[in-house]
Amino acid sequence: MSARTGASSTSLEKDAKRINARDGKVDTGEIAIGVIIGRASEFFDFFVYAIASVLVFPQLVFPFAGPLLGTLYSFAVFALAFVARPIGTVIFIAIDEAFGRGAKLTIALLLLGTSTVAVAFLPGYETIGMWSVALLALLRVGQGVALGGTWEGMASLLALNAPEHRRGWYAMLGQIGAPIGLILASALFAFFVSLLSTADFLDWGWRYPFFVAFAINVVALFARLRISATPAFVQSYESRELQPTPVLQTVKAEGWTIVIGAFAPLASFALFHMVTVFPLSWVLLYTQEPPARFLVIELVGAVVCLISVILSGPLADRYGRRNLLAATAGAIAVFSGFAPQLLNGGELGATVFMISGFVLLGLSFGQSSGAVASNFSAANRYTASALTSDLAWLFGAGFAPLVALLLASSFGLLSAGAYLLSGAVCTLIALWVNTELAQTRKDRKGS
Repeated sequence: MSARTGASSTSLEKDAKRINARDGKVDTGEIAIGVIIGRASEFFDFFVYAIASVLVFPQLVFPFAGPLLGTLYSFAVFALAFVARPIGTVIFIAIDEAFGRGAKLTIALLLLGTSTVAVAFLPGYETIGMWSVALLALLRVGQGVALGGTWEGMASLLALNAPEHRRGWYAMLGQIGAPIGLILASALFAFFVSLLSTADFLDWGWRYPFFVAFAINVVALFARLRISATPAFVQSYESRELQPTPVLQTVKAEGWTIVIGAFAPLASFALFHMVTVFPLSWVLLYTQEPPARFLVIELVGAVVCLISVILSGPLADRYGRRNLLAATAGAIAVFSGFAPQLLNGGELGATVFMISGFVLLGLSFGQSSGAVASNFSAANRYTASALTSDLAWLFGAGFAPLVALLLASSFGLLSAGAYLLSGAVCTLIALWVNTELAQTRKDRKGS
C-alpha cells in the first residue's frame, strides 16, 4: 500500500481492513452487496426527501404560497441538491487526493446523514418565518454536496470484476438500490399518513423517516468502507483504475465523452421523476385520490421496477446494453405521448400509468449507469464516471418535477409528456453519437 493511502486511513477503514484480514478475501458477490447497500441508502435518503417535498414542505415551509405555488417552490429547493452535487464531487476529490478515500467517504456520508436528519428538526414557517425556507435550502445543498462525495468507485470495481458475458448483469446490481430505497420510503410514509391525522402527520409524523435515513447511512458507511479496504479495491485504486485525477485534467482529456455519457441515460433519468415525484404532486393537487393509497400504488410500482431492473441484466447480456437503452428510449418516447394523461383517469388510470412507467424505468435505469464508461481511459475513469453521473442527474432529473408540474399545471398533462419525450430524443442522439465515435476509433486503430 502506498504511503499516502496508508497514512490517510480512518479508524473505521482500519477496522474494515482488520475484518477483511480475519474473514479472508471479499469476493465479487460481497462487492455487489456493498454496492447495493450503498446505493439503497442513498436512494432512501433521496426518496424520503422527495416524498416530503410533496406531502410536507408546501404546507410546513411554504404555506404563504398556496398549494400549487408552494409545491413548485418545494421542487425548486429539491433541485438544489443536483446543482450542488458536481461541486461536491470537486470538493471531495480534493479531499480524496489529500487524505484518502476512507476519509473522503466517511466525511461525505456523515455530511449526508447529518444534513438529512437535521431536516427532521426543521421548524416551520409559522415558527421562524423565512428562516425555515433558508434552512431547508441550506440542508438540501448539504445533501447535494455530500452526494458528490459518496462516489467511491465500487460500481466501477464491480464492472472490472465482471465476466465478459455478464457485464449487463453486474451493471444492473448497482441500480437495484433505487427501487429498494423507494419501497422503504413509500412504505414508511404510507404507514404514517394512514395512521395519523393530518395535523399529527404534519406536526411530527413526517420526521421519523428522516431519523431512519440517518441510521441506514451509518450501516451503509461501514459496509462501503469494508469493501473499499479490500485488496482488490486497493490494487485497482493504486493502479489508477479507481484513483481520482484532477477535475480540470479529466475534463480536458475526457470532456466530450463525459457530455455524451451525461446525455445517454437522459430518457431513464427524466422518467425516474415522472413516475415517482411528479405523479404524487399531481394526484395530491388535482385529484381526490388519498395520498396513502397512492403511496401504496407507488410501492407496488417500485416492486415492479425492482423486477424490471433485474430483468435488464440478462436482456443486456443477450442483446447488448446500448441496444437495450435505445429500445427503451424509443418505448419511453411512445409512452410520453399518451401515458401522463392517465393520471386524470382515477385510481385505475394512475395504476396503469405507474405500473407501465415503472416497467420501462426498470429496464432502462437498470443499464443506464456507465453506458459509455468503457470509453474512458483507465487513468481518468474514476473521476470521469463521477462527473458523468453528476451531470446526468442534473440534466435529466434535477429539475424534472419542477418543470413537469409547471408545464402540466399551465398547459395540461400532455406538455409534461413532451418534456419526457425530449429526454428520450437526447438519449437516442447520444447513443448514436457514441456509436459513431466508437466506430471511428476502431477504424483508426485498424488503419
